[in-house]
Amino acid sequence: MRTYFSATRAGAVLVPVLLALLVPLSALSAWVDLEIDDTDRYVAAVAPLASDPRVRDTVAEQITDATMKQVDAGPLQSTVRDFLHRAVLSFTTTDAFQDVWNAANRTAHEAVTAALNGETGEAVTIDLAPVTEQVRKNLEDNGVPFADRIPVQHTDITLISAGRADQLRQTFRLLRSGSVRPAVGTMVFAVLVVVAAAVVGRLRGGPGRGHGVRAASAATAVVGFGFALGALVLRAVVAIARNRVLAEVPDGETGGAAAVYDALTDSLRTTAWAVFGAGLAVALCAAALWAVRARWRPGRARRAAVDEPGKSGSRDRRIGDD
Repeated sequence: MRTYFSATRAGAVLVPVLLALLVPLSALSAWVDLEIDDTDRYVAAVAPLASDPRVRDTVAEQITDATMKQVDAGPLQSTVRDFLHRAVLSFTTTDAFQDVWNAANRTAHEAVTAALNGETGEAVTIDLAPVTEQVRKNLEDNGVPFADRIPVQHTDITLISAGRADQLRQTFRLLRSGSVRPAVGTMVFAVLVVVAAAVVGRLRGGPGRGHGVRAASAATAVVGFGFALGALVLRAVVAIARNRVLAEVPDGETGGAAAVYDALTDSLRTTAWAVFGAGLAVALCAAALWAVRARWRPGRARRAAVDEPGKSGSRDRRIGDD
């Protein structure tokens, strides 16, 4: 019996620790395979960023800076720059910008895929050349001075630096190969823990005494707590990775890169809070059930003792003697 209780205490510690590792691994693996590695889902995740002020400012700054390197307006240089910046920023509010933004990100996804596959050691970027070309055409049609001087060349927003991409490549490849299998394995593990606890509790406590139910309730509470803990670990991993990725992005591109990172990891943050809430609710409900079963145990024991043949015979004899 002492061995049984020791094993129970060890399991109460080991199971949450394992789930704290398995839950983030499962979520990240599924995220890489189902969202980051899928072009349509990737584009759908970043499409709303076309209206994000951080992205619009970054695009306007990058295109304006690249253009002004080709323009010499003398004493009017600053005036021309401000005018051009406002014109580009105004273009980012149009439907045409949404279209070229989606096209640019569809192309950028190839760079992300290449980074995940280990095909390149270059930085992961979004090429603004399609945006620049559309901006120039729009400004030329409106007779804006120097519009024909806007260079249509590779003007990139850095998402992941080359050094960070090299560090993340192996991790991404491992997560990608896992796909949804870690998530399935985690759920199977959780179910097996509860079933095993119920079986062992019933064998140790004997039939008809509710030991299996109490043991299953306790195990479910532990599993729920493990899922909640794993969700917090996942949230922390997303936050830490964000800081590390953005730390190596050029200052002028940090806003745009942060917006893209947040959009791509939005599903992870949502998953983390959903799992945390569900795990905590399961843990509390299971703990309450365990408490109720434990509270009613003495009453059942007394009723069982009265109903035993030996006890009943003794009571009958005492009544007869009286």
